[in-house]
Amino acid sequence: MTRSGFGVVLIALGGVFVDAYDFASLGIGVSGLRAEFNLAPSQLGTITAIMGVGAIIGGVAGGYLTDKVGRLRMFVVDLICLVIATLGAALAPNIYVLLFFRFLMGVGVGLDYPVAFSFLAEFVNRTRRAGSIALWVFLWQVAVAVSVMVALAIYMLGYIDHLWRFAVGFGAIPALIILLLRGKYMWESPLWAAHHAGLAEAARLLEKTYNVKVRVEESFAKTVEVVSTSYTAIFSQPYLARTVLVSVVSITQSLEYFAVGFYLPSISSVIFGHDFVYAAIGTLVSTVAGVIGGLIAAAYVDKIGIRRLIIVGYTIVTVSLMLFWWTAGHVSPYVSIMLIYFFILGQTVGPGSVSASLAALSYPTLLRGTGTGWAQGMVRIGTIIGLFFFPPLLAKIGLSNLMLALSLSPLAGLIALWLIKWEPVGSPIEDSGLEGNAIPGANPAT
Repeated sequence: MTRSGFGVVLIALGGVFVDAYDFASLGIGVSGLRAEFNLAPSQLGTITAIMGVGAIIGGVAGGYLTDKVGRLRMFVVDLICLVIATLGAALAPNIYVLLFFRFLMGVGVGLDYPVAFSFLAEFVNRTRRAGSIALWVFLWQVAVAVSVMVALAIYMLGYIDHLWRFAVGFGAIPALIILLLRGKYMWESPLWAAHHAGLAEAARLLEKTYNVKVRVEESFAKTVEVVSTSYTAIFSQPYLARTVLVSVVSITQSLEYFAVGFYLPSISSVIFGHDFVYAAIGTLVSTVAGVIGGLIAAAYVDKIGIRRLIIVGYTIVTVSLMLFWWTAGHVSPYVSIMLIYFFILGQTVGPGSVSASLAALSYPTLLRGTGTGWAQGMVRIGTIIGLFFFPPLLAKIGLSNLMLALSLSPLAGLIALWLIKWEPVGSPIEDSGLEGNAIPGANPAT
C-alpha cells in the first residue's frame, strides 16, 4: 500500500476516535452530570443508554445504506452527525435536549462503524485485513487517554462545575478535523466500485491505492452488475450460522466492556476514594492495558485466527471477573484495580478488538455493509444492557457481586464459539458472493 493509502486507513478509523473520546469524557464527568440535573440512577442509565438506541438504528440502517450508496458518501454523512451531536450535547440546557443529542450521537456512531469496517475489509491487502480492522481498539484506547488528559486539564484550570460540558464539547474539534480530512483525502473502496461503478473506476482506485498498473478489457470497462440485497440474505445459508455467532460475540463483548469501562472512573472512586483525580488517573492507567491488548490483537490475529484470539480474550475476562468477586474485601485495593486492568487486557486482546474483524470478514462485498451494520446493532444492544442496568445493580448488589454476574457474559460467548466453529481468516469470502445469484435474496440487473 502507498503512503497515502495508509493515511486513508487512519482517516477511516477517525470516527472510532470520536466515539471513544465521547464515551470516556461523559464517563469521567458523570458525577457532575448527575449533580447538575439531579439525576436518579434510572435517569442516568437512560442518558447513557439512549446513545445505544440511536446506534442500533444508525448501524442497521447505515450498514444497508453503505452497501447501496457507497462507503465514501456515508463517511461524510456520519461525521456531520457526530459534530452536530457533540456540540448540542455540550450546550444542552436540560435533560430532554441532552437526550436528543445523545440519541443523534448514537445514530452518527452507528452509521460510522459499518462503513469504516467494510471499507477496511475491502481496502487493505487480504493478508492484513483482520489486523487492520482490529486496530480500532488501539485507536479507541488512545482516544480515552486523550479524553482523560483533557478532563484533567479542565479540572486543573478550575472549571469543575461544568467539567462534563467542556470535556464533551471538546470532542467536536477532532470530529471536525476528521470530517475535513475525509472530504479531501478519502476515496471509494475499489471492491464496491467494481460492483457499482464499473471495472474501469475500480482499476483507477486500485492504481491509486497500491501504485500498480491495472488494465481492463474495453468490452468490460463499463459493465456494472447492480445487485439488490436485503437483510434476509445474512439470515440465509451459508451466512446464518456466521450471523448468529457474530450476534452473540457482539452483544456479550459489548455488554461486559461498557458495564465496566464506562463506569471505570466510578469503580476507581469506590476503590481509592471519591476525588476526581483518582477517578481520572485510574481510567488513564487502564488505557495502557488497552493499548497493549489492541496492538497484540492487530499484530497476531491474521496469524493466530479470529476465533482463537476471541477464546483467549474471553477466558482472561472470565477469570479476572471471578477473581475480583472472590477476593473483594480481602485484598489490597491495588490488587482489585489490577484485576480490572487484567479484564481490559483480555477484552482488547480478544473479543473487543477482533469482533469487528469477525463481522467484516464473514460476508462478501455485496453484503459486508449489511452484515457489519447488523453486528453494530447487536453491539449497541449489549451497550444498552451494560449501561442501563449497571447503576441500579451496582446500588443494589454491590460491586463485587456485579462482577460475578458479568462473568456470565464471556461464558455465553465461549459457548457460542464452541458450538459454531467458524474462522474467517483464510476463508474464501469473496468467492461465495462475487456473482449476484450467489447471494441469497439478491436480484441482479445489469
